[in-house]
Amino acid sequence: MAISKYWVPELNPAIYGLSLDENVKSGYSLNDLAEQLRLIYCGPTAIEFMHINNMEERQWLAQNFENIIAEELRKEEIVRIGNLMLKCENFDRFLATKFPTLKRYGAEGAESMFAFFSELFEGSAEKSVEQIIIGIAHRGRLNLLTQLMEFPPVHMFRKIKGRTEFPETADASGDVLSHLVSSFDYKGAEGNVHVTMLPNPSHLEAVNPVAMGKARARAWSMSKGDYSPDERSARTGDGVLNVLVHGDGAFSGQGVVWESIALSQAPHFRLGGTVHLVTNNQIAFTAESSVGRSSTHCTDIAKAFEYPVIHVNGDHPEEVVKATRLALAYRERFRNDVFVNLVCFRRWGHNELDDPTFTSPVMYKEVESRESVPRLFLDRMIDEGLTTEEAVKEELKNHTEQLNNELKKVDSTAPVNISHRGSWEGFKQAPKAIESWDTGVATDLLRFIGAGSVKVPEDFDTHKHLYKMHIDSRLSKMQSGEGIDWATAEAMAFGSILLEGNDVRISGQDVGRGTFCHRHAMMVDQSTDQIHIPLNELVEKQKNQLEVANNLLSEEAILGFEWGFSSENPRRLCVWEAQFGDFFNGAQIIIDTFVASAESKWLTSSGLTMLLPHGFDGAGPEHSSCRMERFLQNCDSREDQSPVDGENVNMRVANPTTSAQYFHLLRRQVVPNYRKPLIVVGPKILLRHPKAASRIDEFGPGTTYRNVISEDVASAGNIKKVIFVSGKHWIAVEKSRDERGLKDSVAIVRVEMLCPFPVVDLQAVFKKYPAAQEFVWSQEEPRNAGAWSFVRPRFENALGVRLKFAGRKELAWTATAIGEQHTKEAEEVINQTFA
Repeated sequence: MAISKYWVPELNPAIYGLSLDENVKSGYSLNDLAEQLRLIYCGPTAIEFMHINNMEERQWLAQNFENIIAEELRKEEIVRIGNLMLKCENFDRFLATKFPTLKRYGAEGAESMFAFFSELFEGSAEKSVEQIIIGIAHRGRLNLLTQLMEFPPVHMFRKIKGRTEFPETADASGDVLSHLVSSFDYKGAEGNVHVTMLPNPSHLEAVNPVAMGKARARAWSMSKGDYSPDERSARTGDGVLNVLVHGDGAFSGQGVVWESIALSQAPHFRLGGTVHLVTNNQIAFTAESSVGRSSTHCTDIAKAFEYPVIHVNGDHPEEVVKATRLALAYRERFRNDVFVNLVCFRRWGHNELDDPTFTSPVMYKEVESRESVPRLFLDRMIDEGLTTEEAVKEELKNHTEQLNNELKKVDSTAPVNISHRGSWEGFKQAPKAIESWDTGVATDLLRFIGAGSVKVPEDFDTHKHLYKMHIDSRLSKMQSGEGIDWATAEAMAFGSILLEGNDVRISGQDVGRGTFCHRHAMMVDQSTDQIHIPLNELVEKQKNQLEVANNLLSEEAILGFEWGFSSENPRRLCVWEAQFGDFFNGAQIIIDTFVASAESKWLTSSGLTMLLPHGFDGAGPEHSSCRMERFLQNCDSREDQSPVDGENVNMRVANPTTSAQYFHLLRRQVVPNYRKPLIVVGPKILLRHPKAASRIDEFGPGTTYRNVISEDVASAGNIKKVIFVSGKHWIAVEKSRDERGLKDSVAIVRVEMLCPFPVVDLQAVFKKYPAAQEFVWSQEEPRNAGAWSFVRPRFENALGVRLKFAGRKELAWTATAIGEQHTKEAEEVINQTFA
């Protein structure tokens, strides 16, 4: 046999010092064997798995790859794929004809991706998957929605014509066409599976960790996998499948991809394997692969995590089906991530109005000369007698007629509110009012929770330091009801939330212990490393649990994961704590596109709580400020808010100064029948400061979060000057005021809730001090940071009060790291305050 012209070096026996004609079996030479291997591994489907260290996985992949690609699809499967791709192509052409200026981000050139989805839905049902969570960008999204996910085309046409996707009663702005979503029940031959496509922003790959978080949260809601009561037989990934669809350019370039895959096997984040589809157009916006990455394949990142990659030629839809089967079978067997690299092309530019020949003329000469993938597949079907040209034309005619009928219904069809369904049933959007909710708890129950939060088994080898400084100290506080610190208040909040039928999850870097060694929600046996979480054993057979998720050093993927987690079920408090406040910087994309705007864009609610340690204490530029000004700028609060009209803000920003305030903030996240993200300007020195400690009656029935804390003075009529502060700065201001002998003439008011801005509470303050003539806003942050730029126009426009400013001068960085300079600046701020 002659050596094949498709020879690859690895299959040349000569490079191993062997003869081409050497026999390996009666009648077979090494050359024959090499040719057989070429036919198996160098055809339209190939696989990479030799980078995997686990021998069992490698053997399984080799055997099953060879078996699956040798299978022939049944005739009905081929017909189903052909008809599906025909409709997808016709849908793109219909949109191009009816809406020629529309950026639809069609699937033309990648139509075989629908063979992947068709097999994915059917195969998942066969493997007892009950829920599929999909994160996908724009390419082919509209086709998937209408042709497989039962999204009514009329609603898509409404959106194209400029109509809103939400009813007028919804407080939302909507999003672009390519971010629409759907959720439906796929009825397969072997069972049903519920499929959910998540909303996504235009920041590519940002949806990846969000989908992962939602998938793990769904497993908790279903008591599956890691959350199953049957620990012996349950496996991570049972019942819920996460599917992520990537573009080749973004997959190679976006750092969140690495961060997300790094979570795939981490405790408290693992999903039992995500199925990844890379729609490999071989070009990003205008960057071809030669400039778009440094690796051979766009999927080479998978090798770092020892996950298999199945490469498949998009011109062969039937091979895509086989690749999907192998991916599902591998995921089912080993519960690891698996990647399908769909090598295809993009018929047009980044969108249909873009001309790709400006930058890729050679590539697009080739593209323009190609027949479409569905047409080539249908021609093969006709040749094999599986269909006829007449049947194809009839199918096209009927599909086009259906689309035309949907288009005609646009004016007579009203939008449908699809928010707050499923686990969100009974919840709603927040009212346009700043409400006060009773978040107090019976003090006897709080004492029980406080004591239980430090209870350990008799044979547990507890760290000696914790006995005195944590366990004994907390028990003493529970007995006296005095000096309740921040961590104790948090434990009482978590415990009460658990006993009221809600779950709690807190994640972050070292949240179990706490960055400042204050929390100790989980204790570690000093002899065995065994972890004990006392709040999970408050009562016998406790139903609701606290999940303490110490996570890897990631911000964007982690915060995206936690936002997705929080959006799945409102009866769950989800908390993310940054190691230091400004570490959220790495997750700015998630904050802008999900935390701050998801409800307005997609009517997707979340009660995610972000704890951001903040405080100017000489720690330097990266450990002082949580950049509260950025969050306040992201809020949609009005500067001229009317106390009568109120406002429904997109998220709340609070700066609590006592442990009781923090307790009420946390409980406020689960008590109402609506959810809002909460940004907590968290403490550092206040964690243990005696002035931040509270009495147990401040947590009791009838108590609530106080948006504003003003001083109760006997001679309120003698107050001539009012100093407004926010956060721990009030301690320094109060100390200086008292030292200056100004207690009878100067009042200090703490603004504990920044957004929504507490107009009514502040109006009461001005009535309380009728003789006051001077009003100062004092902050430790620079003038171009902190709350100043947010509160100033609201004091002026909503309250009619002009404030003087006292604080650090404008800085390009947040704080100095030089001790003497820090002390000097702090003194100057105080002097300005009392000037």
